[in-house]
Amino acid sequence: MLLLDGVRDLLGWHASTPERPKASAEPPPLLVPVAPLAEDDDPVWPSARISVAEALWGEGFLFPGGREEAVRLAKPLGLSEASSLMLIGAGTGGAPRGITAELGVWVTGYEANPHLTAVANERNLRAGLGRRAQVEPWDPFAPHFPPHYYHHAIAIEPLQGAPAELMLTAVAAALKPGGQFVLLETVADRTLDPSDATVAHWAKLDHRPADVPSELGITRTLGQLGFDVRIVEDASRRHMHQAITGWAQAVQAIKGARPTLQQLALIVREAELWMSRLRLMRERRLRLVRWHAIGP
Repeated sequence: MLLLDGVRDLLGWHASTPERPKASAEPPPLLVPVAPLAEDDDPVWPSARISVAEALWGEGFLFPGGREEAVRLAKPLGLSEASSLMLIGAGTGGAPRGITAELGVWVTGYEANPHLTAVANERNLRAGLGRRAQVEPWDPFAPHFPPHYYHHAIAIEPLQGAPAELMLTAVAAALKPGGQFVLLETVADRTLDPSDATVAHWAKLDHRPADVPSELGITRTLGQLGFDVRIVEDASRRHMHQAITGWAQAVQAIKGARPTLQQLALIVREAELWMSRLRLMRERRLRLVRWHAIGP
């Protein structure tokens, strides 16, 4: 199938690609977008692109690993029904819903994209979760959260070009004394060259500037804000494995489908985004890092 071969080529498919997952009772969602493109749709996350992303990562998720990765981030916090959690980067609400269902904690999600926020809350209501996994809007360039309100916090790639110090300061102010904070963020050890073809292509497709924070810079800022940084983990290898596995499942599910040219363009665009991101990670120009810190 030409589409399958094309996506494999775009992602640098090679012999070490993970084996095809075993068949389950429920087939994976079809990679072909089920929502049509509309002229008034969101320019960054139109409904059709959400369909593609959720076929890759799971319903409600816009990042590799889906629910499994969201719960992995949350479990070290020791959450319970008596806890409150703020989750920045809620997307279409899969992470708040999944963490609430798995651990019983009250989660307030925060999402910068208005369309994703609306989709997340509509799905939360449909799932009967109401305020238990609600999603609120926030502005990465002017972040503000209820002061000293949350027991713990998680942030999943929240910056997207915004200054790290603004977000980290706002999180510190939102936590109760001694609250724990888990941050997952894309970093660059050396300043990226925005004129580099791969960097420019990735930044354009990801709707973000090439200005990426460094691991050292974020760790230093956390320390200056009074956080006790306990763990700094390079999660790049796991992230790349999850990305390739997601594509492997999705392209198997699309066999026999006949997408329109518009649908095919969306799939190829998403594949090009991941080709650029994974290439930069293989070259160690980008990394994905997890911090676990105790608040002041």
